Amino acid sequence: MDRLRRALARVSGEALGPYQSAVVRIGFAGTWLFFLLREFPHRHELYGPDGPWSRELAERLVAGNHAFTVLLWSGSGWWFELVYGLAVAASALLALGWRTRATSVLFMVGVLSLQNRSVFMGDGGDNVVHLMAMYLVLTRCARVWSLDARRARERGTASAGAAGPVLWGVLGAVLAYGAVSGRLSGGWTAVFAALWTGAALWWLVERYEPEGERRAALDVFANLLHNAGMLVIMAEVCLIYATAGWYKVQGSRWQDGTALYYPLRLDYFSPWPGLSGLLAGSGVVVMLLTYGTVAVQVAFPFTLFNRRVKNVLLAVMMLEHAGIAVLLGLPFFSLAMIAADAVFLPTGLLVWVGVRVAALAGWGPLRGASPRPALSPSPGAAPQTPFLGAPPPDPRASNAGEAG
Repeated sequence: MDRLRRALARVSGEALGPYQSAVVRIGFAGTWLFFLLREFPHRHELYGPDGPWSRELAERLVAGNHAFTVLLWSGSGWWFELVYGLAVAASALLALGWRTRATSVLFMVGVLSLQNRSVFMGDGGDNVVHLMAMYLVLTRCARVWSLDARRARERGTASAGAAGPVLWGVLGAVLAYGAVSGRLSGGWTAVFAALWTGAALWWLVERYEPEGERRAALDVFANLLHNAGMLVIMAEVCLIYATAGWYKVQGSRWQDGTALYYPLRLDYFSPWPGLSGLLAGSGVVVMLLTYGTVAVQVAFPFTLFNRRVKNVLLAVMMLEHAGIAVLLGLPFFSLAMIAADAVFLPTGLLVWVGVRVAALAGWGPLRGASPRPALSPSPGAAPQTPFLGAPPPDPRASNAGEAG
């Protein structure tokens, strides 16, 4: 019972994995941002009025599957440009960690709106971004390595300033318009209303009762949501690799060790024909890469119980995705998968990388927000350190590093 009590106290009193959630936030926001910028000249063909998937077809599909997209709210060109521009801006701001509660919602809206407008334009990497955009809304992913964390250290709270209330006011007006006009379904209206209400309640309590019981209760609720979101992200990554590996096992080309030969010989997947031809010309290399891919994907979920083996396979998988980006010309798929893998990176490595990046860039220490002490597991117990590797609590700060 004592062990269970301590576990419950930790899950409710700490936002676990702050560095991992920050890397996931930066990774997925950066991946989507780079994709949108690269495809900016082709945006009309991908998601706009010039695409093969017409507005009429999109409306029929959305009416059937009830997917969310604000692009169908209007057929005008300026609306498409506005939504695309906001998707770019939200990705950049989320990567920087500015008003993360609001920008994570805007990021999700941008991803879902563009991808659900033209569902046949994406690949496996887009599906991962699609899912993670929704999961990130649940997390407190700006506790470290973010502008919100810096504001919390410097001004005592990450919600300081008028930008947050103004931003949420605009979002509330858009939500009210979508609900009244019928452009938002009942389910999505409830989701966005809950997010808006939660943000408003957090701001009010943060402003008028920063150290009271209501603030502590909100912290507990936010920690539970964050930890649940991180658990779902980890489970999603394991599910992706497990299903991919076991489906490969059933394929005859994967069984005989020749599966990777065929994409290496396709012009569409050969940005470096000489290198692809060199690898495809070696039967031993192709066999080792084919069997190694299957073995790593099938084994990875089972290695989570052994930290050392997990870290080795994690490095192998990240190198594999880097190889896919170079050899097969799929950089955004690889970036999305590397960002998803980052949820399993050890905290010590992430802290070390942060220190080195800060030193090379000439910045000060890349610290997180100075968080409130975690709730003690029992009355009279000393406050716990909120998370491994984070800076010690600062009495000036009462927020946990995400705002908006």
